Amino acid sequence: MSTLLVKPAGDHGKVHEITPASAGWGYVGFTLYRLKAGETAAEETGDREVILVLVEGKAEIANSDRTFGLLGSRMDVFERDKPACVYLPNGDRWHAKAATDCTLAVCSAPGQGGHKASVIGDIGSETRGKGANTRYIHPIAMEDRDVADSLLVTEVFTPAGNWSSYPPHRHDEDNFPDMTYLEETYYHRLNPAKGFGFQRVFTEDGSLDETMAVSNGDVVLVPKGHHPCGTPHGYDMYYLNVMAGPLRKWRFKNHPDHDWIARL
Repeated sequence: MSTLLVKPAGDHGKVHEITPASAGWGYVGFTLYRLKAGETAAEETGDREVILVLVEGKAEIANSDRTFGLLGSRMDVFERDKPACVYLPNGDRWHAKAATDCTLAVCSAPGQGGHKASVIGDIGSETRGKGANTRYIHPIAMEDRDVADSLLVTEVFTPAGNWSSYPPHRHDEDNFPDMTYLEETYYHRLNPAKGFGFQRVFTEDGSLDETMAVSNGDVVLVPKGHHPCGTPHGYDMYYLNVMAGPLRKWRFKNHPDHDWIARL
């Protein structure tokens, strides 16, 4: 199995724990909890900032000095409602108590103490692409929103039979404004859950070229290269993206062989 494909460790409790050390890179961390009603999760942020994303379900969330109350309204991610999200700075701690069965994503990157703990509200929605390249975006914390020091977080809904993160593009050079170096994780969900999708991670020089069949709950690591994904007829795809690097900007380049598709 590819080292870029991370399977969940069961279906309850902490089912993913991806750190910079385990991924072999320097910035992005991703943890996922699947909690039953009444169960709790808590962590120190240490030297990292965190965005909590209630992928589905409801939970009471607090940090070291305040409570944010009961958050969440989306009981199934494929309802496509907007998620409840909370930002926590480095040097903080958080605690979540599930009010219903819930899925809680913990997105992390190096913190610089530049933002205070807060609920991330007013999340927008966008439609990207056309035809079989259409997908629907909730930009939770992209660069146009000054809500984090390092983190860029977004979620994407790709209808059955469509492609996403397409045309193939990369953001693996620290060369702003032409491109930014951003590590990235994809947390995938499929509807119905028994479905599958595909993701290819590849460089133009061929030094990395891996194509993975992704199942419901898998995480794909993108350390470099292009990274399109697609889902077959009958299965909708969701993914939660976490990106971070030395600069909180998203600048990418399409693959030169496939850039023409963006102009269709």
